[in-house]
Amino acid sequence: MAYASSVPYRAGTEGYASFRIPAVVRARSGAVLAFAEGRVDSAADAGRIDLVLKRSTDGGRTWGPLRRVARNGTGTAGNPAPVVLAGGRVLLVHVRAAADATEDRIRRGLVQPADGRRVWLQHSDDDGVTWSPPREITAGTKLPHWRWYATGPGHALRLRHGPHAGRLVVPANHSVPPTAPGDTGTEPRYEGGHLLLSDDDGATWRIGSAGPGAAATAAPNETTAAELPDGTVYVNARNAAPAAWRRLDAVSADGGEHLAGPFRPQAGLSGPQVQGSTLHLDDRGELLFSGPAHPDARALMTVRTSRDGGLTWRTRHTVGGLPAGYSDLVRLDPDTVGLLYETGDFSAHATLMFRRIPLEEPA
Repeated sequence: MAYASSVPYRAGTEGYASFRIPAVVRARSGAVLAFAEGRVDSAADAGRIDLVLKRSTDGGRTWGPLRRVARNGTGTAGNPAPVVLAGGRVLLVHVRAAADATEDRIRRGLVQPADGRRVWLQHSDDDGVTWSPPREITAGTKLPHWRWYATGPGHALRLRHGPHAGRLVVPANHSVPPTAPGDTGTEPRYEGGHLLLSDDDGATWRIGSAGPGAAATAAPNETTAAELPDGTVYVNARNAAPAAWRRLDAVSADGGEHLAGPFRPQAGLSGPQVQGSTLHLDDRGELLFSGPAHPDARALMTVRTSRDGGLTWRTRHTVGGLPAGYSDLVRLDPDTVGLLYETGDFSAHATLMFRRIPLEEPA
């Protein structure tokens, strides 16, 4: 069966050496908004990096011109986490940092807070055509002792079920110094997954759950979340600790305020250390996860499915055996999901590809 695919971003074009870190949402009009980091000089994670956007009005088959949504001078604007509000406004939460604020230097405490990872917000009221000036929201979203910090990357949530319907939930992660407040036991926590919450459509923000792993071998890093039909928030994270399992998960029963327990191993999602994406299909009773499935390399992009809220998983769709990295999922219509992902013939950083995946596939 042929699958409709397109390439909204290709390395070495449109003024950028590399495009990485995909995030995708479907606007109220049906337009598909594909965000990425446009890395000016190289594929490196620090330096001059802009947040860019391409729009599609035909379900991801073709794409309009590149738009620069966020720019931080010669520094970094990255880790897009977009979400669409009930009224149609598109919010984009992201982080900014100085060009030389590498992850290693931030983790070691060698970067001043003003140059480190700070959290910003923009919005669009015309489906991504134009954007508001950026507004910093660091004070409500990052604790003073946190060092490394990242939103998503990937789409955020607007809850639809239960007493917290309407709440915005942005998956995020942080690192802490070895003697940070709240550390107990014999092992310091260097990683933590947390959720950012807003109950007023993004006017104000606060930190919700900030859960560690259950052991020193569980260090939740880049996080993704999905809402289950009963209002439970399922959170899945990359495991930054050296361990046989590369994914962790946890759940929240109160709209992201707290986790029901610490992040624990999710060995049903085998693959390398890499970001992944989750999406729940309420009408089908399916929770989807996208990410590379090769046990050791960033390759073999695969969509997996769970029908028990993330307890067990099986393969739903194998995209291909090529190198592949970060990804994000979006519901396009009742019969189709879209996947925006990093891939290429010999490098996962060559293109960002978009694939339309039918939900009814031949056996």
